[in-house]
Amino acid sequence: MASRVIPVDPFDLVIFGGTGDLACRKIIPGLYRRYLAGQIPPGARIIGAARADLGHDAYREMVRAAIRDHVSENKQIPETVATFVEHIHYVQLDARGVTGWKELGGLLRKGVIRAFYFSVGPGLFADLAERLVQHGLNSAGARVVVEKPFGHDLQSARELNAVLARCFDEHHIYRIDHYLGKETVQNLMVVRFGNTLFEPLWNARYVDHIQITVAETVGVAGRGEYYDRAGAMRDMVQNHMMQLLCLIAMEPPSMFAADAVRDEKLKVIRALDPVSAGDLVRGQYTRKGDIPSYREDVDNPDSLTESFIALKAHISNWRWTGTPFYLRTGKRLKARVSEIAVVFKKPPHSIFGRQGGRSGNMLVIRLQPNEGIVLNVTIKEPGPGGMRLIEVPLDMSFAETLGEDRADIPDAYERLIMDVIRGNQTLFMRGDEVEAAWAWTDPVIAAWEESGNEPLPYEPFSSGPEDALMLMHRKGRRWREIADEL
Repeated sequence: MASRVIPVDPFDLVIFGGTGDLACRKIIPGLYRRYLAGQIPPGARIIGAARADLGHDAYREMVRAAIRDHVSENKQIPETVATFVEHIHYVQLDARGVTGWKELGGLLRKGVIRAFYFSVGPGLFADLAERLVQHGLNSAGARVVVEKPFGHDLQSARELNAVLARCFDEHHIYRIDHYLGKETVQNLMVVRFGNTLFEPLWNARYVDHIQITVAETVGVAGRGEYYDRAGAMRDMVQNHMMQLLCLIAMEPPSMFAADAVRDEKLKVIRALDPVSAGDLVRGQYTRKGDIPSYREDVDNPDSLTESFIALKAHISNWRWTGTPFYLRTGKRLKARVSEIAVVFKKPPHSIFGRQGGRSGNMLVIRLQPNEGIVLNVTIKEPGPGGMRLIEVPLDMSFAETLGEDRADIPDAYERLIMDVIRGNQTLFMRGDEVEAAWAWTDPVIAAWEESGNEPLPYEPFSSGPEDALMLMHRKGRRWREIADEL
């Protein structure tokens, strides 16, 4: 099953921070793969902009290195790489000064789509937007892509939104969250709204609870300065996990269109109840052998920042009242896993007696690794000896179902950048959506900062603090095991 490729129109894409880690690791390799697939037309131009003193040729060599390091060998076709780098240009530019802006304007063309990707630290977002206006580069239809973190709290998010609104129309602002570009996340909407099997059951009457887990095995070394100011709540819950929660809980939009989808997501955020102290667990990983502790990684022996958080959320609306949503994310956990588990209620009565049990069904949507969807159903265990029930998975692993063509499915950044060029905002956050998420998050953070309580310690490569397990156990529920396999 090969994915269908629809070429986009000619464009000029400026990558501010074009020499940075994100550009070299994700953006440029993604653009190359889209070029190889035939989606980027000959009339496209990609312009790196950064403070480094480089010329076109030196930057093109950096692009070649990024492709060598981050594109699979079977896709590194010398002739294609050579033609791709001909589309690459570079401008040495000062985001807060005057250097390079005139040269950048000289590279931009009239009559083609114009997009600016802010692949820089959040402190430069406002400066870049204002410089684009000052130099007349935000022409009609120009689009801007803003990376997270989008603000540090509600007030800073409002201030940034206000700056962007002065410089660009809301329909031209693309607040990117790469989780929304993942194939399985989009399949979640299709599973819900494209199949009559699930949507009638997608409510508090049939769903016992929903688990959302984003676990990482890595620590925060290399990101310590940023992470110690942010923590797991700001870094993951307020954006990535909030978006997953919205997609799993929202009402069916009237159509699959940007504002229709985002209107429904916004309703979910606004219906979230405040989180009580007893429904939240914060943790911080400790040292284990040669693995340094969180405080050692961030070089702050007194840090109270959490590297793990688990919480129970409630949505007060007709669909979900009474069904808890459990969110869990952390660093240095036992496996790298991102998944959503919809746990359905058990049958109200078992006709098979005590031996048969009363197993429930579970739908697991795995985002990474091994993207796929599994539905656990109850069947009779084969063989004589009575009616013994067991659970078996109905498995739709993308890697197995799509075979070798799985490699041709674009990753999240590829898809989202092409959506920017096409002008499709469906998978991007709107300004009021971001502010609503902060309005829910800020009181939670303020409460624990006021308490001064330390995060609970947990060992690296565990499932997190024991209290996180009890968050569910005391209600007779269990977290799914954090494991590589579905």
